[in-house]
Amino acid sequence: MLRRILLLAVPAAMLLAADKPDYSGHWVIDTAKSDFGPMPAPEKMERDIDHKDPQMKVKSLQKSERGEFTTDSQYTTDGKESTVQMRGREAKVSAKWNGNKLEVHTKSEFNGMALTQKESWSLSGDGKTLTINNEIQSPQGEFTMKSVFTKGS
Repeated sequence: MLRRILLLAVPAAMLLAADKPDYSGHWVIDTAKSDFGPMPAPEKMERDIDHKDPQMKVKSLQKSERGEFTTDSQYTTDGKESTVQMRGREAKVSAKWNGNKLEVHTKSEFNGMALTQKESWSLSGDGKTLTINNEIQSPQGEFTMKSVFTKGS
């Protein structure tokens, strides 16, 4: 009986792991499909992601009228909080799975004001489109953004 249970448990565990997408790759923003809310659209936005669950390494490049910024972040997808540097300030990041979507929570301070972000990452069925819905809370108010990235080479 125990052998039967084990034989059924292994394929079930494999199916659960298969539900989690791999976000690895070079991603380029599609400004036409994105919605930046009250923020101006960036001139350039790219992400290089190395994802070996539960490890995530994300290098972001963003260019806008305010200048060009790069951010290197490392965190895990198991809900544990990590400390990262974002634009010269410390941020706390935690990420966890919600079905086949990754939820990334970020808390930071800017000029003594608290900023929080809740991102929901989803990958298209063909693996070529990464959509990140972002809820942002700041002292100036709350707003949402949607960033749509296409997989580059």
